[in-house]
Amino acid sequence: MKFKLIYPRWEKLVGQTIFNLPPHGPVVMAAEIPKDVEIDFTDENLEDLVIDDSPDFVGISMMLTTQVKRGWEIADQYRKLGKRVIFGGISTMLHADETLPHADSIFLGEVEGRLGKVFSDFHANNLQKVYNFLNNPPDMSLIGPARRDILKRNLYYHKGFRMVDLVHASRGCIYDCYPCAVRYLGGRGFRPRKLDQFIEEVAQIDNNRLFIVDNSLALDTEWEKELFRAMIPLKKKWVSHTIEDKPEVLELAARAGAWYVYQAVFDTSDYIKNRIKQYHDYGIGVEGTILLGLDNQTEDDIKRLIDFLLEIELDLAEFTILAPFPHTKAYTDLRKQNRIFDTDWNHYNAGKVVYYPKNMTPEKLMELYNYAWDTFYKDEPQTQKMFNLLSTVMQRENDDGTYQPRRRDLIDESFGKKIKWLEE
Repeated sequence: MKFKLIYPRWEKLVGQTIFNLPPHGPVVMAAEIPKDVEIDFTDENLEDLVIDDSPDFVGISMMLTTQVKRGWEIADQYRKLGKRVIFGGISTMLHADETLPHADSIFLGEVEGRLGKVFSDFHANNLQKVYNFLNNPPDMSLIGPARRDILKRNLYYHKGFRMVDLVHASRGCIYDCYPCAVRYLGGRGFRPRKLDQFIEEVAQIDNNRLFIVDNSLALDTEWEKELFRAMIPLKKKWVSHTIEDKPEVLELAARAGAWYVYQAVFDTSDYIKNRIKQYHDYGIGVEGTILLGLDNQTEDDIKRLIDFLLEIELDLAEFTILAPFPHTKAYTDLRKQNRIFDTDWNHYNAGKVVYYPKNMTPEKLMELYNYAWDTFYKDEPQTQKMFNLLSTVMQRENDDGTYQPRRRDLIDESFGKKIKWLEE
């Protein structure tokens, strides 16, 4: 049996450095597909999708809201050929009702221990319209290594450098942030994986650079420290979302290979300033994530915030506009207030204004968004700041003997000149 698994393309933001990470959802799903099924995976962001009648069954894995319309389009074409199509992934869960008309089946929730029945039902011509496990997470001991062998590895390079592999150590979240749907998707609580199973998976990944994609690592101090202690011997270099700023945690994180973290910067307080300094004191870089368009922000607030980012010497900054995704408090509030004026899901990419801000016009917020990118990267372009972070990790890898060579046939000339010193 041939199963065609597709990760739909989406429109990238204008003016930002474009790179594609190997997607996590499809490889986690693939690990649960019966072993006798042949999986043919296409990441449409990096290769052309050929729609024909060769697969027996088609799966569409969607992570982002900006993928859903393209996913529906692909499904409609396959169904015209008489193929049955199942949807899964984060944005399938957020847009379940809209996705149903385009699907023979949709899968909601986490896949561990569940996909065997889906494929049995398919073979028995008894595929269910909805498999709903949103409020019934699996036993965490069922989570094994992802099936990264389905990826076409040669596609995931940027300027000759292999992109990070994605892995997760926990699911769920104890917080309920205004623009976030994680608690709807992953449950109202912190669910760590079995530590030995996580370490075994990380050890098997043939990539020295990883992205630990957990919503936050700062959910349980003792677990966090245990995790970092176990990672130290692996000599991996990794990126993650927030970790705690306690000295004992930061020291262990640095020893475990913390390369840089994503840190939300939501105000100009000393707390944020000191937090960034603490990361830097332990040799951990910081990419600030800055959300624009919240109701407590005025035009002057946003301009002061951008000045503050330069003052605290962030290594990178990523500016986004509030996007009211379904099943978030932002969506509920703005919809109730009749402030959402654009419901084209292709525009929900965090780089367009789709609602009426409280303290400015949509046009002014868009202007400030562009101003933020231009101002922060005026003296040092985004590509240079990215290279600065890359050079730090290459030096550490060079020091501990884990440096992985570039693909010279894909090398960008400017990057090649910059790192010549290291390889010599």
